[in-house]
Amino acid sequence: MKILSGQYRGRNIYMPHGIRPTPNILRKAIFDILGQDLTGMVILELFAGSGAIGLEALSLGAKMVTFVEREPLCSRVIEENLKLLNIPSYENGQIRYQVIPSDVFAAIKQMARLGKKFDCIILDPPYGEELGKKVLKLLTSYDILHPVCYLIIQFDKWETLPKAEGPFRLIKERKYGTSFLAVYERKPS
Repeated sequence: MKILSGQYRGRNIYMPHGIRPTPNILRKAIFDILGQDLTGMVILELFAGSGAIGLEALSLGAKMVTFVEREPLCSRVIEENLKLLNIPSYENGQIRYQVIPSDVFAAIKQMARLGKKFDCIILDPPYGEELGKKVLKLLTSYDILHPVCYLIIQFDKWETLPKAEGPFRLIKERKYGTSFLAVYERKPS
């Protein structure tokens, strides 16, 4: 798999065996929504897999990306991909990335306790378990997002996501091949 745009465009990254990678068309769609300049943005990638989406965000200038992935093999592959692309862990005194080898639900609760805040959360959970809906519901109880932010969820045709959940409103839903992308916006109350 290759990085599609930005500073690391065209560079290859490793893909762990046994995961469903986010197709290029979906990654492109995500960054068409967010824009091609993510300077200053703090991104959280849940169910990170290979880290391809977070790596793309770093390539486009994201200030900080946190990868959450519970599978040890995938967490190691994310670390290898960061080294392969030679992405510095610190830049200008700021942490550029963090890999959290944890369950997504436990990680969200821990980040809330630590007061972490994100501009965008992107998740590509395993299909068939309605994890997108569960994370959306959990995020209404644990405040880890800035007042104006986006939540982007990849899901399959068997899952239905709500039009609204707490402060989140569905602003866009599109089909890409066999997958769907839902974009939620959180606006201050």
